[in-house]
Amino acid sequence: MNHQEGTLAPMLYLLATPLGTARDITLRTLDVLASADVLAAEDTRTLKKLMEIHGIPLKDRPVIAYHDHNGDRARPKLLKALAAGQSVAYASEAGTPMIADPGYHLVREVQAAGFGVTSLPGPSAVITALTLGGLPTDIFTFAGFLPNAKSARRKALKTFEATQGTLVFYESPKRIAAMIADAAEVLGGEREGRICRELTKKFEEVLHGTLDELTAQLAQRSLKGEIVVLIGKGAEKEVSRDVLVSGLEALLPEMSLRDAADKLAQETGVKRREIYQIGLELQKS
Repeated sequence: MNHQEGTLAPMLYLLATPLGTARDITLRTLDVLASADVLAAEDTRTLKKLMEIHGIPLKDRPVIAYHDHNGDRARPKLLKALAAGQSVAYASEAGTPMIADPGYHLVREVQAAGFGVTSLPGPSAVITALTLGGLPTDIFTFAGFLPNAKSARRKALKTFEATQGTLVFYESPKRIAAMIADAAEVLGGEREGRICRELTKKFEEVLHGTLDELTAQLAQRSLKGEIVVLIGKGAEKEVSRDVLVSGLEALLPEMSLRDAADKLAQETGVKRREIYQIGLELQKS
């Protein structure tokens, strides 16, 4: 299989790579892999294997490891290559660069140095899970990995209690049961949830149910592989005007109307503007 080998503009190319199935790669990504002067990867072994599968010779081109633990040392090498007029291609371990990925600082420094950056669209575990989950996707929040410790994880989940739309998390198979149980307790066991694992791979699976139901399922089995968790938004709570008035009357002696409206909006899920308007009416009366 031959891929286009030509001269690329001296800039940083962000390459999305397959989650599991090697053929989930774009033709343009293959062209860039064949043509870039310098290759960088979160895992160089995975990139070399992917190139071998698709018949792309490495030749004498350098392959530089770039990950969370060596970014400070690797970035100067990549910037030096760009300054020398070379093209640099950076590939995530799996999925799209910059999405729960160490490429963040690289992109910032490359742009700050005045070099161009472009992204080649491709596989993303977040988007793949959302398309399979059957939960609303008009609004969603991707939050990456939650903290490992139970108390910190619950505290983090609490911050998403009033968030609109579907929540998306990455999780380890070792912690998935504890994470789902905590989510059920903090966010509400009646919320819809999806556990999407091994996306695009042989044992791809999506577990459906409420968070309580998923907690029960995980008590009976253990999961393996890479996991994306989806959590649907909670039912909207009806908050009466009387409750808002009482809340404002309690808070206004201690803080400004603006701060009181912010606090009540966070606690109740009611729009801040609506609470602020009620506060103005109270002050006039």
